[in-house]
Amino acid sequence: MGNADIWLCHNCGDCSTRCPREAKPADVIAAVRSYTIEEYAQPKVLARAMKDPKKLPILLAVPAVLFLVVGLITGLLDFTPDMSEGIKHWKFFSTWLVDMCMLPAAIFAAAVFALSLKRFLADIHQNALAEGKTTKDTIEPVGFVMAFIRIIPTILLHRKFSECTENKDRETAHLLTLYGFIGLFIVTTIFFFVMYGSYLLPSGPLHGPWSQLNPVKWLANISGVALIVGTALMIKNRSSKKDQKSTYFDWYLIYMAFGIGVTGMGAQLTRLVGLAGVSFAVYYIHLVLVWALFAYLPFSKLAHLVYRTVAMTYNEYAGRNF
Repeated sequence: MGNADIWLCHNCGDCSTRCPREAKPADVIAAVRSYTIEEYAQPKVLARAMKDPKKLPILLAVPAVLFLVVGLITGLLDFTPDMSEGIKHWKFFSTWLVDMCMLPAAIFAAAVFALSLKRFLADIHQNALAEGKTTKDTIEPVGFVMAFIRIIPTILLHRKFSECTENKDRETAHLLTLYGFIGLFIVTTIFFFVMYGSYLLPSGPLHGPWSQLNPVKWLANISGVALIVGTALMIKNRSSKKDQKSTYFDWYLIYMAFGIGVTGMGAQLTRLVGLAGVSFAVYYIHLVLVWALFAYLPFSKLAHLVYRTVAMTYNEYAGRNF
């Protein structure tokens, strides 16, 4: 598990499709990666819960109850919001309430990753030294950062994934999902700084909803559609590939991402057509799913984005060139 090589495979599944013995090597690598995530992420009880479908109701109940309790205690949750100016989600579910719950979840995930990656990086470096994969005794921070910058195009363009032949259709699904997440992250970051920065303006804070003509809104809608279509294609592709096994660990991430995309777009569409009660309910579900994505990210398959990126960066830093 302390070997960076298991993360260099882009897991397109070609090896399982072509294997004459039907040994399913892609499934083996996926299983080792899953155990690696569980090994490095702390606390272990949460890592194990993420692999148990029976624990899913409990995991989702945490944010569901958290939002309600914090909202009722602080008064930032209003079940009878003023709708004289139309449906506005922030009047039902204050932006302050959202960030009071989301930021600690994000900080928790970042702290878990920091501790996990410290061990992971140390282990893969020791493994590389032991197997003669590198001649560098220590990891020099500046050089490592430069190596990370060099691999960014490979990640964004999915260059390795494009080398797939038997399962090339998976490339489109992965790219759409990746770009969807990146776009939504950019939109969320812009909204966060604009909203809180606007408190300095004489006219007061700039709450949503933003105009559909706003370029940021365009990016949000395009990214949301990309996320939905990308994850829908993943569901279709995985369901049709009988030579590759998909576990609950895989399906959890795919359906979580799909649910976030559907509820996000659903909250907006129901708002636009004037279905206040439905829109507020869908928005609440959306927030629960987003919180779960953030807080449980180091324990889910989505953590492969971080571990794979670190492994690819180390590989580039070591000068192995593959």
